[in-house]
Amino acid sequence: MRNVFIYIILSTLSAVASGYDGGKGTVVQMNGAYLQPLQERDSVLIADQIFYGFDLSGVEEGTLFAFPQLKDTLMTNIRVVGPWVMDTVKVTRQKKGGPALMDLKGGVVITSFDEGIYMLPPLAVQRVSADGVVDTLIFDSKRLEVKTMPVDTATFVVHDIKEQIRYPVTFREVIPWVAAGLASVALIWLAVWLLIRYRRRHDPAYAHKDPPHIVALRKLDGYRGNKMWAPEKQKAFYTGVTDTLREYIAARYGIGAMEMTTAEIFAGIKDYDVPEELQKELRELFERADFVKFAKFVASEDENAGALPLAVRFVTSTYQADIAADEDEKENQGGE
Repeated sequence: MRNVFIYIILSTLSAVASGYDGGKGTVVQMNGAYLQPLQERDSVLIADQIFYGFDLSGVEEGTLFAFPQLKDTLMTNIRVVGPWVMDTVKVTRQKKGGPALMDLKGGVVITSFDEGIYMLPPLAVQRVSADGVVDTLIFDSKRLEVKTMPVDTATFVVHDIKEQIRYPVTFREVIPWVAAGLASVALIWLAVWLLIRYRRRHDPAYAHKDPPHIVALRKLDGYRGNKMWAPEKQKAFYTGVTDTLREYIAARYGIGAMEMTTAEIFAGIKDYDVPEELQKELRELFERADFVKFAKFVASEDENAGALPLAVRFVTSTYQADIAADEDEKENQGGE
């Protein structure tokens, strides 16, 4: 692990120091250099990465270290993979405020792409103590043997390239695809259902239609009260009542009452089973509405009061006539 108590200088040195001739330090021959393969193998193979390092014990806090500059190669056929590193393995606190003592581990990561036996150069590190004494630590060199994969030449037989291995598909591998397919089908079905529902709600072709007499009576009910009888509102009142009757006549008798004049409408329904007295009163209502709408005629209160009941009576009487006709037809069919 890294520790803040270590002060490390990774300085650039022109060559591996062979000693310090300044009267302040000495060359110290050290033991303890080691090689540690980063791959868990019994031997070092080509391109394996190896940590070439050393251990130091009991280093006082405040000690500085300087390492030689290493380029791409440590020596012929030995390449440097990573820079110098210095890790703190252990920190021991001394009593009475003395400096802490640390166990350190340092080195570089190397590799080789050529088979052979190599004598690695010694590791040289400069150490500057807290009181300014500079020592050069020389760690002994190590022997590195790099191997390739052994080939049994006695039994070796050249084989052709094998085809790709095809493993059987398991149920566990199929489950996610099946689940995804079912989810996709469910989403598509939901989207189609929502689209159909939306169209049926907003498309008149799919809209639920009430019977014509129900629609007409519902609209006529909205014109109840004498507030619509004021002279300035009579045009809207008579237009609404007569337009509702036009829609009812068009739906019940199948004639284009919305585009017809008053005379054309009553010429079209005279052959239907509508009492003459009711036709007469209804025609008077339509003619009065035409005067109100186009001639600025002002109807009396009695005329206004009788307009809506007359319209309701026309709708209910014609609807009841249809019911009676259907019942007579059923009785006649039952008697036969």
